[in-house]
Formats: sequence, C-alpha cells, structure tokens
Amino acid sequence: MVAPLNVGIAGLGTVGSEVVRLIEQQGRALSARCGRGVRVVAVTARSKAKKRGVDLRSVTWAKNPLAVATDPEVDCFVELMGGVGDPALSAIEAALRAGKSVVTANKALIAKHGFRLAGLAEQHGGALNYEAAVGAAIPVIKTLREGLAGTTINRVYGILNGTCNYILTRMEQESLSFAECLKDAQRLGYAEANPSFDVDGHDTAQKLSILASLAFGTRVAQRAVYVEGISSIAPEDLRAADELGYRVKLLGVAVRTAKGIEQRVHPTMVPKTSSIAQVMGVTNAVTIDGEGIPPITLVGPGAGGAATASAVVADIADVARGIRALPFGRPVARLRATKKAPMERHEGGYYIRLMARDLAGTAATIATRLAEQKISIESIVQRHPDGKFDGNGASRNASPVPVILITYATSEDAMRRALQAVQADKVITGRPQVIRIEKN
Repeated sequence: MVAPLNVGIAGLGTVGSEVVRLIEQQGRALSARCGRGVRVVAVTARSKAKKRGVDLRSVTWAKNPLAVATDPEVDCFVELMGGVGDPALSAIEAALRAGKSVVTANKALIAKHGFRLAGLAEQHGGALNYEAAVGAAIPVIKTLREGLAGTTINRVYGILNGTCNYILTRMEQESLSFAECLKDAQRLGYAEANPSFDVDGHDTAQKLSILASLAFGTRVAQRAVYVEGISSIAPEDLRAADELGYRVKLLGVAVRTAKGIEQRVHPTMVPKTSSIAQVMGVTNAVTIDGEGIPPITLVGPGAGGAATASAVVADIADVARGIRALPFGRPVARLRATKKAPMERHEGGYYIRLMARDLAGTAATIATRLAEQKISIESIVQRHPDGKFDGNGASRNASPVPVILITYATSEDAMRRALQAVQADKVITGRPQVIRIEKN
C-alpha cells in the first residue's frame, strides 16, 4: 500500500484553515483520485490559540515556517503566509533543496523569485505548484502549462483583479464616481484600507507576468509590465463606452508581436459582444488566443478562501499523484529573458475624450493634429448638456464641451505626439482622457 502524502502548512489564515478543512472533508475522494491518502501532519501560524474551526489536535505545531519546511516527516510544504521575502522565501527554498514539493498561493513571490525557485525545483526533483497564485479557482496555470502545451499562444489577457472589476461594474451600472465605489468596496471587504496595490494595477501586473512566462516561455519579470490603474476613469467614460458598444475593464494583456512580447495593464475598452465584457462584479476571467483554435475564456472566482483553497488542494493532489510538471512548462535553461517593451510601440485603437473650447476652428485644429500623425478617426461625437451624442459640430455653450474620438489602429507614440500638439494649441482644457481599445 502506498504511504499517504504528508503535508506541512505554513500560514493558517482564511485560506490555510480552509485547506485543512478540505483535506479532512475530501479525504476519501482524494485517496481515490490520487491512489494514496493525503494528510496534514505539521502546521505553523502566528497564533496557536486562535479559533479556526478545524481540528488540529493531532497535528504537530512547529515553531516557525522553516521548521515545517525541513521536517523530515513532511513530503509537501504548503506556503500560505504571503509576502515577497522571508520567511516565505527562505522556507520554500529550504523545502525545495530538501527535495520536497512546494505548493503556494503567493503571486508576489512567484512574480519576483519564480525563475530561481523553478531552478531549485528542477535541480532537486520536487514540484513547484502555484495554481492559486493567479485566478484562484480558475485553472489557468494548468491550462497554459499542460492543457495547451501543443499550441502556440499568441495572446493571453484578462480581468485579474476582482476589486477593480467590482468598482468598474458599480460605476457603470449606478453612474457612481470612482471614489464612491472604492469606499463601498472597502466597506464590503473587497478593497483594502490602502487600495493602491489593487486599483493602481500592480496586483494585475504580478499575475500577468506569471501568465506571460507560461504562455511565451519567458522569465517572469514584473518590471517588464507597463502599468496604469483605474482611478482616472469617470462615469462619463463608461456612459460613452456603453453608447459606442464597449465596456471598460482593467485588463492585463500579454501579446506576441513582431517586436517582442508586449505586457501591459491598463483600463481597456472591449466590445460588449466579447466574452470578457460579460464578466461583472468580483469575478475574474482569462482569455487565451492560440493558433488553430478559437479563443478560450476561463471564468470564475479569482479570490476568496474557498476558491483559493480549492486550487491549493488541487495542486497538493497533483503532488500526491506523482505529477512533476516543470513550473513554467519549460526547463529553466529554455526560459528567455525579456525586456520591458516601450509602450510607445503599442498599436491599436483609442478612445479619446477632450474638453474642447467653444471656439471657431477647434474641431479643425484637433483633426489637423491627428492627421499630421497619420491617425484616422473612426468616429467623432460631441456630448451636449442634455447628455446625448451629436456629430454635427460645435456647441452653442460658452463652457468647454466634451468631444469624443474613436480612432482606427495607430501607434501609442503617434497618439501621444498628436495630443501634446493639441494641448499646445490651447483648444482644450485639462488633460485628455485616453483609453485603449482591445478588439476580440
């Protein structure tokens, strides 16, 4: 009879406690699926006295994560503490050097140290599994690494942060400001007291860097990702998007181009007919474009104790089965270094909202500056005080009037030069609002 897989867990917060509960609850099913039992034999946490709703009386309590990672009784070390450095990093390294397998939900650590940790796993024969680090219950890591191993990936993009998607959904549906929705998200526990990591796009960037490595065989490099957040998005942008057939989402996009791998995080207009546009609230989604197959979209809960724990237990089950997939789908020696692609090279369509002065020749000046950069306009509309669009020309009001442009594909560099010239002409007030458009 095969001996059970002995699991040691560092971190017994919401996710860690749920992992213990799931292993206990699903014990017979796991044994049947894996061909061996799975049991938790050692844990460590900041407080032993805290009530967690799980029975830990038969489990060894270690004094620190390193003790769990190096415990000879532990076959699989599960890191659920978080943090980009120690104690999580040193404990994972110790476990891998000891030939143990490691399961983690720590996106920040994988984004920064994943290449080095993958090398340790490869060298010492253990697994490094991190499905829960991106999209929680959405099996996007295994889809890219194993399910699509025979497919050339051209683009992977998605909604990777539930907080931002919740805020944009509420703004759209209830015509609320960003500040109002953020405050409500904090009250409901969807956003942290300091929400900048989420709303400024950095959480999405970490996850995107991991997906890009799996999709394109590059080393994980968060610094190679261009990042913008959602705080500049206004209700009028969402209303305009709706009338123009789009919806605004914070997307992480990694795409293969003739100039290299482009990785970017920013508010994006997507056609309302697209799968990604239908994803509302705190839900996450990832779309994968591969050669020879229609786009694949995976949708599900991207956070939460139960969702994250289910992905962690699935990774543990793979270890119990003896599956040792290469962490990034290729030997570390085959992972290519990547540089940050200058955003100026990006090519695509744009939504532009300008506050135009009510002066003769304003529209002609704007059109001329765009034409000088060879930017073609798909549509130009003007919003009057009654809130309706009109394409017939200047406002009768003395105050600046919103003018909205949709462009055909052009370069980011050309767009920036054109808008700088328009600002220098003093025919608009304030800064232009620019949102990139991502086609299906």
